[in-house]
Amino acid sequence: MEFKDEIARRRTFGIISHPDAGKTTLTEKLLLFGGAIQEAGAVKSNKIKKSATSDFMEIERQRGISVATSVLAFIYQNKKINILDTPGHKDFAEDTFRTLTAVDSVIVVIDVAKGVEEQTEKLVEVCRMRNIPMIVFINKLDREGKDAFDLLDEVEQKLGLQVTPLSFPIGMGYDFQGIYNVFEKNINLFSGQSKQSIEDTIAIDDLNSPELEKLIGETAAESLRDNLELVEGVYPAFDKEAYLAGEQQPVFFGSALNNFGVRELLDCFIQIAPPPRAKAAEERVVESDEKKFSGFVFKIHANMDPKHRDRLAFIKIVSGTFERNTPYLHVRHDKKLKFSSPNAFFAEKKEIVDISYPGDIVGLHDTGNFKIGDTLTEGEKLNYKGIPSFSPEHFRYINNADPMKAKQLNKGIDQLMDEGVAQLFTLELNGRKVIGTVGALQYEVIQYRLEHEYGAKCTYENFPVHKACWVEDTGENPEEFAEFKRIKQKFLARDKAGQLVFLADSSFSLQMTQQKYPSVKLHFTSEFASQ
Repeated sequence: MEFKDEIARRRTFGIISHPDAGKTTLTEKLLLFGGAIQEAGAVKSNKIKKSATSDFMEIERQRGISVATSVLAFIYQNKKINILDTPGHKDFAEDTFRTLTAVDSVIVVIDVAKGVEEQTEKLVEVCRMRNIPMIVFINKLDREGKDAFDLLDEVEQKLGLQVTPLSFPIGMGYDFQGIYNVFEKNINLFSGQSKQSIEDTIAIDDLNSPELEKLIGETAAESLRDNLELVEGVYPAFDKEAYLAGEQQPVFFGSALNNFGVRELLDCFIQIAPPPRAKAAEERVVESDEKKFSGFVFKIHANMDPKHRDRLAFIKIVSGTFERNTPYLHVRHDKKLKFSSPNAFFAEKKEIVDISYPGDIVGLHDTGNFKIGDTLTEGEKLNYKGIPSFSPEHFRYINNADPMKAKQLNKGIDQLMDEGVAQLFTLELNGRKVIGTVGALQYEVIQYRLEHEYGAKCTYENFPVHKACWVEDTGENPEEFAEFKRIKQKFLARDKAGQLVFLADSSFSLQMTQQKYPSVKLHFTSEFASQ
């Protein structure tokens, strides 16, 4: 297959939503329809409790939430599909925001009963800023929920989207009978028994045919005809160009748990979703069909395989082909590296690949060379933009609970911080270590992973900090800078890269410091040096 054909058959997308909207279940069912798994793992009966394929960290299985983005790939109708299943919980939003830099389109999952929730609003806002094409999937139709039109209004108003329904429900909750597929003009009837298998579809070209009454009954048929007439009158016709430009969002209805409406979503998705798109680097815009390889690290994960203590850097390929055992330039370090066993993913299952194309996600074994945002190229100095790093909102001292395991603890903290899970600050005054996170739940994950992956135990103590500010010495007034360091020494720390950080204990003290030492610049992200 030609290089351009390989690019054209790839679809790389993320699934985003508020926690519990059914995101991981939808991912499972897409894999089921793609033939990548034989039965879904989300079947939770009392005797067996299989956990979802994409939730592979032990803590995720226990808590029932996703805390790390997982990467899955499968082939469907000759298209190579790469799914990035992201955490929905707001404490792990940082991982999701970074993942959105590596996708070409997005599916937004909304719970029929809860409608649009806060976390969905934030994530959709990021997608809108980047003009990422979005498809909306309204899930859990077999439960009692809001009226379909009310939901469509809510999506338009709260998320600021321009929607067009490409499928429409027949009834809802107890009366739910199926879905009319506007895109393909057919009906899917719901039996409620098909959680593991895949339903048949009935083609209906003419909605006025008496066949409709036979299938769903008179009342439902009448109601469906009225609803579809209203849809046609109120919503614009689907326009693929507008969708690709991020100006129109198709909406599908279904029940992922019951395998319902998922095939329609997938069939339409592979027809309309964009292949790998161009990406802006600081130096220039890189097109996906350029022959020379380039890619960037959007995620690092330690201990994918606890037996080997390995770290994997996840690379999104932007252009050219990535080949095994070929030396590539690590731009930040300005040195060539080659990789003997690059991995492709299927949740925690990994396979070594010889060649990967734009749109693919490759895992590279890493001994500490990479950090999030790094670029690899065939030689050109490129730096891809827009990989955010957040100022922490929670701060705690971390203490070693087992003095015999100090080495394991330090190694564990070091590796987990490289993943971008949290940030480590070492106080200048006494060398105590402080961990800053975006969400409080991160502390639990860190504690759990230190114990189960590194054999180290830790405890936390509260540390009242309002904001972490990275300090830039402008060199304008050395006396003032020296005084700032002397007076504020109790609040100064170094981050993992050795940069000086001021940990302000209140917004008032931050304001006073800025007024008193105007030549000392304070930044809320550590990236100021490269801006």
